[in-house]
Amino acid sequence: MANHNLKTLSQVLNTLIKRGITKEICMNEQHEMILGKDEKTYQPEDLCIVKSYRFEGDSNPDDNAVLYLLQDKEGELATILDSYGAESNYSGEEFDNFLRKVPIQDNPEYDLD
Repeated sequence: MANHNLKTLSQVLNTLIKRGITKEICMNEQHEMILGKDEKTYQPEDLCIVKSYRFEGDSNPDDNAVLYLLQDKEGELATILDSYGAESNYSGEEFDNFLRKVPIQDNPEYDLD
């Protein structure tokens, strides 16, 4: 995995937005992974992680995040942000268990170095 510590999360997100990748997948209160505003509901096998961007907090090593770029079976691209440590955006194991089941096919087309 490439080291993306030289770029900030906002820089990477802005670069992806310039490439037309503007949608985010989030887990709702029913522990379903939803694209955008309830456009699609995903199971892990519906998605593929095509790139992971890792970020480490400067002040606190526990403030880390991973931005995943995913592609669904229709070819639509979206992101999932997984922050952990003090600023974790998801509690419980459902989020981690979902991500662990998503296949990874790293695509160098999305390298930002």
